[in-house]
Amino acid sequence: MVYGYCRVSTADGRQTTDMQLDALRAASCDRIFEDRMSGARSDRPGLNELLRVLRPGDTVIVWKIDRLGRSVQHLLATIVLLQEKGVEFKSVTEAIDTRSPSGRFLLTVLSAISAMEREIIIERTRAGLIAARTRGRIGGRPSKLSEEQIRQARQLLEDPLNSVASVCRTLGIGKATFYRKIKLR
Repeated sequence: MVYGYCRVSTADGRQTTDMQLDALRAASCDRIFEDRMSGARSDRPGLNELLRVLRPGDTVIVWKIDRLGRSVQHLLATIVLLQEKGVEFKSVTEAIDTRSPSGRFLLTVLSAISAMEREIIIERTRAGLIAARTRGRIGGRPSKLSEEQIRQARQLLEDPLNSVASVCRTLGIGKATFYRKIKLR
């Protein structure tokens, strides 16, 4: 079977899938799946349903490659998933067709670009964290308890009438936070 997939970024009617649907019908798609949400979202029902019904030998056609995934990594992960299922991929606008050697070559180049992009992001993130640490910023989520609250909790626990649960209620924290932050000896 030949399946089509189209997507627009908004569901409010300002964007329509008409042009994509026309191109997919012209490409002889037997069934077309559609989403009206951002491509950055990973929980797209139309795409999920498409991936569920695919069988070896099927073909997935999109109007433009960016309709399938917003980032290069997500796009390539989806295409690799298609290949693992034995499904071919075709993009009408970019003339990518994994049934041809040039289409497979183009996907190989995109994979290399994706890997490089990911490494650059990791490198920039590490450099940013190092720069922040040199300026005294540690990062991460702020502590739920101040040092004063930790001292207060320890004092409350010295009284045998106070339980861990009552101290947690007093401080407005959960037991997991209590045990993680207040080291009992």
